[in-house]
Amino acid sequence: MPKKTKKKNKAGKKIKAYLIGNVVISNTQEAITLYEKSRFGELREGKIYYAAVEALYLVETGKMQVSEGRKKLNFEKLLAVLAENDKRLRTKYVVFKDLRQRGYIVKTALKFGADFRVYERGKKPGQEHARWILYAVHESEEFSWHEFAAKSRVAHSTKKSLLLGIVDEENDVTYYEVNWLKP
Repeated sequence: MPKKTKKKNKAGKKIKAYLIGNVVISNTQEAITLYEKSRFGELREGKIYYAAVEALYLVETGKMQVSEGRKKLNFEKLLAVLAENDKRLRTKYVVFKDLRQRGYIVKTALKFGADFRVYERGKKPGQEHARWILYAVHESEEFSWHEFAAKSRVAHSTKKSLLLGIVDEENDVTYYEVNWLKP
């Protein structure tokens, strides 16, 4: 799936993080610095808690090392462990990675009934509102009109646009923005 990269963060030191249950956590200064700069993770009680896709992205880009106990997990092992709890994780990761590489900040959006909140380039969570809520779908998945209508209503009621990220067999993503129009 992903190409292996060995890039480190600008300080040259990888974030040390731990997988505890289904959650990746770090309390290092590198984690806090990256959070302040790029909004990776969520800061709570002096620790950074990472969504599965965030941890995967940071491991793949060489910015983080995740351990489970004393065992270090590479990208493939971490993906396998986290995917046990989320069968759609691979699809969501492809969309997350694509948007982060395009310069967007992407955060989870479970309370909106979607996969992600997507912020315009240069906007940060907590300072601005997300422009889109996004649902990632693999082209082989079924997506009913009822599901589509429900997601569209949630986006409209939260004053956001619905963004669908459709992942094809080559892991390319096509985006469709859905907005309500008054005739």
